[in-house]
Amino acid sequence: MTTLTTTAGTDTHCPYCALQCAMRITPAVAPEIPTIEGREFPTNRGGLCRKGWTSASLLGHPGRVTTPLLKGPDGVHRPIEWAQALDLIADQVQRTRRDFGPDAVGVFGGGGLTNEKAYQLGKFTRLALGTSRIDYNGRFCMSSAAAAGNRAFGLDRGLPFPLTDLDTAHTVLLLGSNVAETMPPFVQHLAGVREAGGLIVVDPRRSATANFTADGAGLHLQPVPATDLVLLLGLSHIVIQDGLVDERFIAERTTGYAALARSVSSWWPERVQAITGVPVHLLRETAHRLAEGRTRGGSYILTGRGVEQHVDGTDTATAAINLALLLGLPGSATSGYGTLTGQGNGQGGREHGQKADQLPGYRKITDPAARAHVAKVWGVDASVIPGPGLPAVELLASLGKPDGVRTFFIHGANVAVSAPNASEVLKGLRSLDFLVVCDFVMSETAREADLVLPVLQWAEEEGTMTTLEGRVLRRRAAVTPPAGARSELWIFSELAQRLDAPSTFSPDPETVFTELRAASEGGLSDYSGIDYALLDSGAEAYWPYPKGSRGTPRLFLEAFAHADGRAVLTAVSPAAVSARDALFRGDTLALITGRLLEHYQSGAQTRRVPELAGAAPHAELLIHPLAAAARGILDGAQVTIANDRGTVRCAAKFSTAIRSDTVFLPFHFPQEENANLLTSAATDPISGMPEFKSASVTVTAGALDPAISDSVPAELQEAS
Repeated sequence: MTTLTTTAGTDTHCPYCALQCAMRITPAVAPEIPTIEGREFPTNRGGLCRKGWTSASLLGHPGRVTTPLLKGPDGVHRPIEWAQALDLIADQVQRTRRDFGPDAVGVFGGGGLTNEKAYQLGKFTRLALGTSRIDYNGRFCMSSAAAAGNRAFGLDRGLPFPLTDLDTAHTVLLLGSNVAETMPPFVQHLAGVREAGGLIVVDPRRSATANFTADGAGLHLQPVPATDLVLLLGLSHIVIQDGLVDERFIAERTTGYAALARSVSSWWPERVQAITGVPVHLLRETAHRLAEGRTRGGSYILTGRGVEQHVDGTDTATAAINLALLLGLPGSATSGYGTLTGQGNGQGGREHGQKADQLPGYRKITDPAARAHVAKVWGVDASVIPGPGLPAVELLASLGKPDGVRTFFIHGANVAVSAPNASEVLKGLRSLDFLVVCDFVMSETAREADLVLPVLQWAEEEGTMTTLEGRVLRRRAAVTPPAGARSELWIFSELAQRLDAPSTFSPDPETVFTELRAASEGGLSDYSGIDYALLDSGAEAYWPYPKGSRGTPRLFLEAFAHADGRAVLTAVSPAAVSARDALFRGDTLALITGRLLEHYQSGAQTRRVPELAGAAPHAELLIHPLAAAARGILDGAQVTIANDRGTVRCAAKFSTAIRSDTVFLPFHFPQEENANLLTSAATDPISGMPEFKSASVTVTAGALDPAISDSVPAELQEAS
């Protein structure tokens, strides 16, 4: 049990999304939990969402893992001592490397890890384990947006401007993001644009965010799923044909305009309407409002996972950037383009070495100069650093294969629920020789582990996080952790000693951050000018922040990050076989997935919070009454959703907020309510992003199997 004592008024940040809302934890004595208060900060201005307000509930949760747990032959996890656990891991790693080679050991990280842990995990994987096989769950989140940003700008930072810049915007085009439910404090930054009537939301359903466009506050474009790329090509066509291009910006600050103009010339509005279902007049109005907004407070284009989690996600994000560049929005002090990072440290987590192809500082692992720089910081020869590994979907597909990963480490991820085609991932986990999971609760993935290692929660650790704006923040320890829980930094340090790893692996967060600063110096995401003292002073710290600088709140004001200083317009086009046509075969419907207000990611945390689980205890299939009537489905009745990958059973919920050819499932629930039993592991060829946001399914009326396991954890059921 966590000792719930805190110092008075500990200032820290929310453990959930990348807004990293500021909060204060006030003292408490067991068995009471600390009190959470919102704290004034630019992103949240003192407000918190339901998840933030209840975030302390997990600190003293009865289901907390507080000692290493080893699975016996009978499948039961039993406590063992830390020394025994670490020795067992070291022996298993050495045996695997000896029998199958170093790449038979693999690591899967998480976008919620602090910068220090993300950095040390990448270093530990490559030096102590000696393997190239590392990737992380950010591949499921930001990879397409990152690839598009690097392609166009030479640099990937979610928002290349402070979030508060949106306060004065005249027009905001928001594609594929339901911020009203995923990060509610964000919506206060849309108050001005709503008042101006300039909020434009693109979403196949009338989400809570789309509802903000009502009563003259803006427009809601409701396209057929998987047609966002065509929609964006059509908007670019209108901008060019109607003379809305910022010609001076294009001439002075970009390359590739002629090829882009040719590529969109065939996407006239009537053709786009026929494919997307969005009326011509809304297409034209959207393009003209964006152009008008440039001179009336600013225009912004923001993308989210809804348009990026597709096999053409990189090209779709690129098309959004192309549209922004045609209008001259990026690199302006009053307009811009950005993408909304989801996970708490989704930005920092991808900058310092968790990705299969990257080294700290957003350096490419194949770049000899990058390898030499990092090797010098680590005190090793560059030749000992492995080359690129496998992106997440390929990494998970290799589990248990004869030439694949045999021993696997998972940190801060619940892939049994969150990965696409989840039943195949579960088979892979079960076919491993040895699975180690670091977690603070027995998530669905932890239950599959041979060994579970108890780690610290957010309020029990020191470190840094990086927001969706590229702002580096301090995470502060406010609560004494259970005696048996350990920081991953300590685990890496202990295992590195047992594995005779080169270099050093400190368990101290500030020491690790100091090394991270040196490793990132000169890279795209340069943290070298940031230290704990600066962050503790309350100073704003936006990367890149080289030594001697004051950071970079707004990127690209003078130049983009390509060698010539120009942004690149890249012509993109839909696949020859229409993604839309592939969704509708016979009596099928298009399935889209997303989040609920009450839950976060795989739900491993929020499903254990009574207030949140009570408000949304189960998955529900959002279905239009017309689609339901055609299938004999009643409101609230149990239904079966199926395709060739799997079957989901849950209750139906009627809604006219969704298209009649589309259904919606939240992805927070396990077992037979797991939406990712239906999603495809097909990936974007550039980013490795899986196809989460559209799948073809049949929906039939059917009683729920009485043997289905309740999605609410057993310990919560008992508590209630």
